[in-house]
Amino acid sequence: MTGEASVAAGSTIDALGQFELHPVLGHLGEALRFSQSPLFMLIAAAVVLVFLYVGMRPAAVVPGRLQAAAEISYDFVHDLAVSTIGENGATFFPFVFAIFFFILAGNYLGLLPFSFTYTSHIAVTFGLAIMVFVISILASIRFQGVGFLKHFLPAGTPVWLAPLLVPIEIISFLSRPVSLSIRLFANMVAGHVLLEVFAGFTIMLAGLGAFGHVLAVAPIAINVALTALELLVGVLQAYVFAILTCIYLREAVAH
Repeated sequence: MTGEASVAAGSTIDALGQFELHPVLGHLGEALRFSQSPLFMLIAAAVVLVFLYVGMRPAAVVPGRLQAAAEISYDFVHDLAVSTIGENGATFFPFVFAIFFFILAGNYLGLLPFSFTYTSHIAVTFGLAIMVFVISILASIRFQGVGFLKHFLPAGTPVWLAPLLVPIEIISFLSRPVSLSIRLFANMVAGHVLLEVFAGFTIMLAGLGAFGHVLAVAPIAINVALTALELLVGVLQAYVFAILTCIYLREAVAH
């Protein structure tokens, strides 16, 4: 809920209040337990679909700006999937594309006033990570069969080391969705907490009179810089999540 400081004159700054879930759509939302998170997921999906549909609809030989942006987005993720995963990259491209733009749209929508950043909830990021984890396991079974289990004992390792190395490899493998989800969640939470805190400082200082108005310029300038940083972090986190997904899938399809 960036841009809406949860602070009033004489009160403390509630930097974590922006992450609370509340029913939307009135009584219908309460009955369905429909909160801001799924609402903005639907909005993000609609924004991406409209962007791609409207951008690619002209199909002009010399593309306009929107078509060029849509084509560049498509080519960027396609090249990422093919170059990282290999010859099977095209098979997984739709999945990687959906993951990348779902996260990117969520990160950027959360920067708008009165919006909600669903990627700041560990339940969402962990759900995405588990989906990547399960698909990578299914791909491993599909392309490698039982040979997939050989990954838990590196080639050339003495058999007597197996009782030590196999549990370590299994723990490392199972930790993937945890690290993948926490990385995205922590970056989004940290950025929005800082934005909320400095927005709160601005309001508090503005209530101190003329001198406070002068001091309030500092947190405003910091928030402008933080917003620019969040724009960069938003696309970087989507890229990191997507490329790690590609790396896990490459390991799944490689013999």
